Amino acid sequence: MTEAPVSELDVPYEGLARTATPDFARDGFIHLSDVLSPETIAEYEPTITSEVIRLNTQDLPLAERDTYGKAFLQVTNLWQQNEKVKQLVFSHRLAGIAAKLLGVHAVRLYHDQALYKEPSGGITPWHADQYYWPLSSDRCLTIWLPLQETPMEMGPVSFARGSHNFSYGRDLPISDESEARLKQAVAEQDFEDVVEPFALGDASFHRGWTFHHAGPNRGTVPRRVMTVIYMDADIRVAEPTNDNQVADRNWMPGIEIGQVPDTPLNPVLYDSRTA
Repeated sequence: MTEAPVSELDVPYEGLARTATPDFARDGFIHLSDVLSPETIAEYEPTITSEVIRLNTQDLPLAERDTYGKAFLQVTNLWQQNEKVKQLVFSHRLAGIAAKLLGVHAVRLYHDQALYKEPSGGITPWHADQYYWPLSSDRCLTIWLPLQETPMEMGPVSFARGSHNFSYGRDLPISDESEARLKQAVAEQDFEDVVEPFALGDASFHRGWTFHHAGPNRGTVPRRVMTVIYMDADIRVAEPTNDNQVADRNWMPGIEIGQVPDTPLNPVLYDSRTA
């Protein structure tokens, strides 16, 4: 009997440098090459794109949207809608990178988000993701995985190096105000604004408090990106500090403040003790 081929998603990533974990702790982000092969991207992109088209609820023309609406089409927790997408979101390979970068033994899923910046789509304003997360520590991160080659004209994500240690602006949701105030703060603090094109198969990882943004999509096709948010498996739910964090508790149903979010929606995706 022929054994089924091993999926790349189940094979550990060997591209982390010896200094990757301390570099990530210092910079607040990392851009990695060959995280997935072009063949794996080609296997999953059509399904993700079809699900984004099916589930997207944005029906206003670009010109009639606000800044946030012009930034991208956003669809969350695709893994619940499609078994193929679930294979990618639950990838042992990707979660293993996340755990190693955070320096934790295990990570669990917070949720996923597809972010599709349409042709002529606008900027993604400066912001920090953890503004939205009612979590007890900063041991959480997002993978930003483009589903096509992403040159500069398509608006790749850009990070303020070291800004995850800067407490100013953590009370700002993504908005015109966050764009103006954080752009000024990043310049005044002399944080390097790091923006690079992404080759097919590249991915970046950034901490929850790392300030980041993206330019407009001046290309002729959508900038298709899949993101997954991972958190330390031992993290706890914290008292919400804003209305968005109150709403975000829906990603951890039934969990009280101070408890570990051990729910069917937040499974452990990687544990080095059993890997």
